[in-house]
Amino acid sequence: MSGRRVVITGIEVIAPGGVGRKAFWDLLSEGRTATRGITFFDPAPFRSKVAAEIDFEPADHGLTPQEIRRMDRAAQFAVVAARGAVADSGITADWADPYRVGVTIGSAVGATMGLDQEYNVVSDGGRLHLVDHTYAVPHLYNYLVPSSFAAEVSWDLGAQGPSTVVSTGCTSGIDSVGHAVELIREGTADVMIAGSSDAPISPITMACFDAIKATTPRHDDPAHASRPFDASRNGFVLGEGAAVFVLEELESAKARGAHIYAEIAGYATRSNAYHMTGLRADGAEMAEAIDAALGEARMNPTAIDYINAHGSGTKQNDRHETAAFKRSLGDHAYATPVSSIKSMVGHSLGAIGSIEIAASALAMEHHVVPPTANLHTPDPDCDLDYVPLTAREQRTDAVLTVGSGFGGFQSAMVLARPERSLA
Repeated sequence: MSGRRVVITGIEVIAPGGVGRKAFWDLLSEGRTATRGITFFDPAPFRSKVAAEIDFEPADHGLTPQEIRRMDRAAQFAVVAARGAVADSGITADWADPYRVGVTIGSAVGATMGLDQEYNVVSDGGRLHLVDHTYAVPHLYNYLVPSSFAAEVSWDLGAQGPSTVVSTGCTSGIDSVGHAVELIREGTADVMIAGSSDAPISPITMACFDAIKATTPRHDDPAHASRPFDASRNGFVLGEGAAVFVLEELESAKARGAHIYAEIAGYATRSNAYHMTGLRADGAEMAEAIDAALGEARMNPTAIDYINAHGSGTKQNDRHETAAFKRSLGDHAYATPVSSIKSMVGHSLGAIGSIEIAASALAMEHHVVPPTANLHTPDPDCDLDYVPLTAREQRTDAVLTVGSGFGGFQSAMVLARPERSLA
């Protein structure tokens, strides 16, 4: 770990159930769910008909008609969340040196909604094999390249430092923030605007997950369809959203009197080099990432007060990460509360890692561990303390948040109070 320590001084969240970090935290702390039947398109042809949608009107959040026309929904999320994070941080966007301010945005599937909609237009609803490009929007290229997300945020905030999109599947939201932390630690940037955004609720995405039966078919009860760690779970609920943070070096944050949510004390990512969608039952690769993140943070496993789990609601994932927690934390795993916020806001693919970092930081801020909603009958193979149904008041000085993604990606991050003593 270098001498430069990196802290979170601004947070903004756009998530199902409400726009803004307050609405997001209210939903989590009250144990409410934001999953519902799909309204964005007719879900009748699909196996899974539920999702965690956001009621988001871009004009209500300051986007101009030209910005709305130019940007895919996920890019809109990213820009609005970035503006909110900067405002929350109290830092001036009139940067003294814009070349020292960077942007990293994570996304798993990029401008899926924009591409899906435009294909429908240029193919005349799928009727034309040879599409007519003259019907496409003029900014279709921006939908094709996910790098447009980071570009839009950089342009909007006047950040002229490193600008990057990180796309590592469902760990993108952790990995984008981890990359930003390293840029500050190595001295490349002083401030990073970092987070992730995805808006994947579209016919093509639903069809892909239907094909591998990864999403739940529990469409008769959408509010209770996402059931991580429950014996009756049968797949995840697709979601959408974004979370963006202002990250800066600890001493400069203290010097300007910034409110500090948490230090990002450790981060690591690994690959299982095993299978596109499969996971080994022993959780060895996730455990390796956890061990490395704890090592970077100079923390013993017993220092972890809460684990924000990936908790997707698929049997192989829930059992895999349960095994990883036991492997890394030993007996302390049984004494550590664990929860999955996907039970309330669904799985927003590349965005969820950042949304879960936000939940972890807010759990520290409010001394509350959010619950795992809909957990009534635990899977006997998942025998840890998953904080069922109701939030729990508890001081948390260190939180572990993890992610697991198709392609074999396994990532872990440790958030801690910066006043802790370093080993």
